[in-house]
Amino acid sequence: MNDTLRKILAPTLFIAGILAFWEWAVWYNNLPDYRMASPSDLIPRYIRFWDLFLIKSWETLWRTVAGLGLAVVFGTLVGMIMGFSRFAREGLYPILVGFNAIPKATVVPIVALMFVGQHDFNTILIAFMISFFPIAVSVSIGLSTLEPEYRDILRSLGASNVTIFWKIALPKTLPEFFGALKVAVTLAFIGTNLMEIVSPHGRGLGDLFDSGRISADYPLMFAVLFALAALGIVLFYFVVFLERIFAGWAERSPN
Repeated sequence: MNDTLRKILAPTLFIAGILAFWEWAVWYNNLPDYRMASPSDLIPRYIRFWDLFLIKSWETLWRTVAGLGLAVVFGTLVGMIMGFSRFAREGLYPILVGFNAIPKATVVPIVALMFVGQHDFNTILIAFMISFFPIAVSVSIGLSTLEPEYRDILRSLGASNVTIFWKIALPKTLPEFFGALKVAVTLAFIGTNLMEIVSPHGRGLGDLFDSGRISADYPLMFAVLFALAALGIVLFYFVVFLERIFAGWAERSPN
């Protein structure tokens, strides 16, 4: 089977199978939609609120991407500092681990109260905070495990630290970086959605989910969850596309 066709067909079949099983389970157990909405219950919500889904999805997506972009920039910088300096690594690691151990659901209401009315800033900040850690750690590990022989050879040939970074350190770190970025994508959506639900000035899909909760429109709530999943999948595969461009040499195809 063609490789491209398999990559499209495999997830399509699995998703269709899961949706079919979900539809059957709801029908077989005769569950009302306020206990478990079936996939067929979601279609009328998408038709009725299609304009809201488009607007809210865009609001959620751009804030998530903005927070993720900041996490990439600052996470890479911190990871580089930790990777090249053992002193900085030993000093910053406990701080990063401790910060990451704090449940972000407890941080969201604090941030919402600290910056009341600044929803864009609040949402981007939470998306950044929740996706920063894996990027910083992956870059740090990739650089700190760089074989010293490579650096010694290049230095003996007169290469500067900048040249060593671009020629050896950066390519070696890219597989770890993109692996962490795939994780950070889903985490950023979690942070964005949490703020959109908790914030009194929330917007985006989280606000639409909260509207469904308040009006007891459970199919709408499930429809929002599906929309979030779709956005996450799109952004994830965009990262995969970038990975194939910049780090495709590291991919190992199974036999």
